[in-house]
Amino acid sequence: MTNRLGAEKSPYLLQHAANPVDWYPWGEEAFDRAAREDRPVFLSIGYATCHWCHVMAHESFEDEEVARVLNQHFISIKLDREERPDIDHLYMSVCQAFIGRGGWPLTVFMTPEKKPFFAGTYYPRRRRLGLPGFLDIVEGIASMWRTRRAELVKAGEDVAAALNAPVSQDAAQALPGLQTLKRAYVELRSSFDPQWGGFGAPPKFPSPHQLSFLLRWGRRSGDPAARDMVRRTLDAMRNGGIFDQIGFGFHRYSVDEKWLVPHFEKMLYDQATLTLAYTEGFQALGDRRFRAVVHEVAEYVLRDLTAPEGGFYCAEDADTEGCEGVFYLWTPGQIRSALGAEDARLCCRFFGISDQGNFEAGLSVPHIPVPLDEFARREGLDPDGLGRRLDVCRRRLLSERERRERPLLDDKILASWNGLMIAALARAGQVFAEPGWVEAGKRAARFCLSRLMTDAGRLRRRFRDGDIRYEGCLDDYAFFVWGLIELYEASFDAGFLRQAVALTDVMLEDFWDPGEGDLFFSSGRSGDLIARPKDVQDGAMPSGTSVAALNLLRLARMTGRSGFEDHAGRVLQAGASQLDSAPAGSTHMLAAVDFILGPAHEIVLVGPRGAAGVESFLDVLHRTFAPNKVVLFKDTASEGGSVAEISPFAGSMGMLDGAPAVYLCQGFMCGSPTTDPQVLARELNAGLEGTPEPEPPA
Repeated sequence: MTNRLGAEKSPYLLQHAANPVDWYPWGEEAFDRAAREDRPVFLSIGYATCHWCHVMAHESFEDEEVARVLNQHFISIKLDREERPDIDHLYMSVCQAFIGRGGWPLTVFMTPEKKPFFAGTYYPRRRRLGLPGFLDIVEGIASMWRTRRAELVKAGEDVAAALNAPVSQDAAQALPGLQTLKRAYVELRSSFDPQWGGFGAPPKFPSPHQLSFLLRWGRRSGDPAARDMVRRTLDAMRNGGIFDQIGFGFHRYSVDEKWLVPHFEKMLYDQATLTLAYTEGFQALGDRRFRAVVHEVAEYVLRDLTAPEGGFYCAEDADTEGCEGVFYLWTPGQIRSALGAEDARLCCRFFGISDQGNFEAGLSVPHIPVPLDEFARREGLDPDGLGRRLDVCRRRLLSERERRERPLLDDKILASWNGLMIAALARAGQVFAEPGWVEAGKRAARFCLSRLMTDAGRLRRRFRDGDIRYEGCLDDYAFFVWGLIELYEASFDAGFLRQAVALTDVMLEDFWDPGEGDLFFSSGRSGDLIARPKDVQDGAMPSGTSVAALNLLRLARMTGRSGFEDHAGRVLQAGASQLDSAPAGSTHMLAAVDFILGPAHEIVLVGPRGAAGVESFLDVLHRTFAPNKVVLFKDTASEGGSVAEISPFAGSMGMLDGAPAVYLCQGFMCGSPTTDPQVLARELNAGLEGTPEPEPPA
């Protein structure tokens, strides 16, 4: 027997289809019944690979007594936050206002008019360890609905009014500047862990957008401490248990300060944003180990998270066999069984696998306590030979691990997360000369354009099992446009640039708030929210608003459409107060500030594709860490007309005396073209390091 969720496509909703709770999916049917029967609504939000969502489901939603109370007194709705992030954003903001924090599972009680009066996160079935019991909560709210309903309705009305209240802003708010960048750096430096890398106390999250910001600040200021923080963090994460040492790819976060014990779920967006961070780390720091990490993450994504049609799946779960992480854990005996005694002794020492274990019940999370070169010196071995031997052993362990029960694969394909992965593969494909990665990005983009795009040119959010559903949110447009821009610069296929411009026009039409000069997170086309949320602060991913701002700046420089730059400026002005008060919470937005402060370059490369001179220029562009640039290519072998149609200023540019040339513009002025790649290299690196730092904030 299944409830109403049995007809859904979301893996998360299907996980609850056999619950005794009479679940509804989000929709008017549920709210109409709540109004008709005068019942409050219980909304539970989570996602398929969420460990504590599984725990609460087992403790409460599979329990007959809890189900009886919910079914008698409430209309219960289950929501996949990854399918409807607009709803999740809205009610998560309520939860954070109510209890000062948020997380999943998200627990919300509301009126039939969708106005919330109670919000929290995980609750055990009965009171435990200071947490109220979920059964106590639902019984208490049911009683209050009968006896003190006016108080609950009034609370819901007040919350709804607060959600819809306009944000007062200073119309003359100045654009954030160098002082804001400096404050973000100081804030990150003060929370940096000098021993283990990363920021703040456990649990530790990768936060790759913060690392990318530090690379930009280090480039601008010349401060070696900014680069050192990035290097230490990237090294520590790769060597820790947060990285899957056997099958590659990053787990969600580390529960300890050492990056040793992870929360074992693997999310597509982490693979994408960390690929970008390690790629930029390689460019800026020249560390060949970072190149290896990018190859490893790409191997994992293309092997385990790529659909046959080309799109990228969402995630792999943390749990198998009813336990978290068991798929990834080892004992020395299991290693010996797979490798034999001699190789097992070596691998157990190298990967920190012991009889005592570092997890639970004598199980170990593989990690690298000592870097390979140092380990080789201690063992008296050749590092290269050791690396090859360990890789053979790792592959044998991976083959052995594949015999285990695999974690659940959340095989939804989301426009937004695919955009991030497309951007990462396209950028890494340029830097590391890996055309296969660019091609994988193209396949995913073409899949999304063919399956998630309406005839009216608007994005849908989710594809699964042939089912396409939900209006695209701001992050769908912003992240996917980011991917298209990166694909253009990786392939110079003007169709991707043209599509990026078209989707940006749609984004501004559907999401722009002309009153406050920024962007809503939801388009408003679905019409089923009591308020339209906004998303400025970065979380596990950069915010849709910050990505959109940087996209607008890049597209303005690529197309000459100044209106895009005007919109970007208004977004930064609207967010100036928040950036000023908590700059380290919006570091991707600060990348847009960094772009505006410049120097930023518009580069037009002219010549026949494949010519030695063209490839020499591309080598400089790909090797140099110069994030504040855009690149157009006018292919004289195919006349280059398609680029000139999008970027009219490129139409008159040609080769010099029959040789490929680069036209380099900066600060709305263009210099003389050059045929010398070394001139381009000098210009890209000029005018940054040694920029006087502003005084530190008081």
